[in-house]
Amino acid sequence: MKQLIIKEVDAIKTALIETSDFICHNPELGNQEIKAMDKLTALLKSHGFSIETCIANKPTAFRATYASQVPGPTIAYLCEYDALPGIGHGCGHNMIGTMSCGAAIALSKFIDQIGGRIIVLGTPAEETDGAKVYMAEEGIFNDIDAAMILHPDDQNHESGNSLAMDAIQFDFKGKTSHAAASPENGINALDAVILTFTGINALRQHITPDARIHGIITEGGKAANIIPDHAIAQFYVRASKKKYLKELVEKVKHIAEGAARMTGAALEISNYEISYDDMNTNMTLSDTFTANLKHLGITNIHPPRISHGSIDMGNVSHVVPAIHPYISISNTPLSGHTVEFRDATLTDTAHTTLATGASALALTGYDVMTNKELFNKMKAEFKKSIT
Repeated sequence: MKQLIIKEVDAIKTALIETSDFICHNPELGNQEIKAMDKLTALLKSHGFSIETCIANKPTAFRATYASQVPGPTIAYLCEYDALPGIGHGCGHNMIGTMSCGAAIALSKFIDQIGGRIIVLGTPAEETDGAKVYMAEEGIFNDIDAAMILHPDDQNHESGNSLAMDAIQFDFKGKTSHAAASPENGINALDAVILTFTGINALRQHITPDARIHGIITEGGKAANIIPDHAIAQFYVRASKKKYLKELVEKVKHIAEGAARMTGAALEISNYEISYDDMNTNMTLSDTFTANLKHLGITNIHPPRISHGSIDMGNVSHVVPAIHPYISISNTPLSGHTVEFRDATLTDTAHTTLATGASALALTGYDVMTNKELFNKMKAEFKKSIT
């Protein structure tokens, strides 16, 4: 059966290349990916998938479904397709969406025999306000048994970690006064921001090595001879686990509250961007994917790389067993978010990777849907990981 699935991917390889290259040549920013969504959904629809658009109140999000009449597991393949400003597809999202669609189409040819359901989710704006977060909150993953996404890179890496992240804004309100003639009548909101930075700098000595806190001052006053009555600081707070992030965020908030009390400023705390959970890789699912890559002849697979960034796939991984591995598209080193990476997605090497990646995803879905022991092991691991 696996060789038949691989043949199905090979049969649509030309269409996959054309789709990926089209999206690359027509880059669209997050929540504006009309052409990319239309291209991917048209490909899926031509292979019998039913299409829903504008899910999770996102105009360029979609859900494509292919269901068997025979009961069985539900596998989800996730698509990204937003580009970077000024660069285009310097993160290879043109390939991500295409590989997921290719996997779903190939596996769908056998779904009536093995039973179950295949879902492809179009998840826009990964680079900005990740739609996966909203989808997870709205319960879109609640009836899914496993979720997979595959990211292009300059090396092959097993699915690993990402940092949980909160984006916190501290808005201090003070009182204006002449900074030289009557400073005693003012309340300096900028001082509160500076004290917040000083307190956070002191906190850094006492946090775990995986954690990160970094911020900027977005507003700090209008003129040097006026006591600033309004100042704003924005911070990203990150940690390898969601639980520790919550503890760390509370400490950071207490620092800002202390700064407000010291200066007499009023303080408003808010989240200026959505929060990301850590990536909770399901090792059972990850090992299955790795085994399938090896079956396809990919042997130079590296362990998970240590990540200090945050991804919206993390939120998915706390709802359903999930993986986010990386697959090589180049024989030379590449850096993400560059024009060189974008151009690498258009090469013959990347085009070969499209088929390999789609095949590995499809074979992994097949294993989960047909191997009851594997399915139960995956589910048991997931339950333990979130308890």
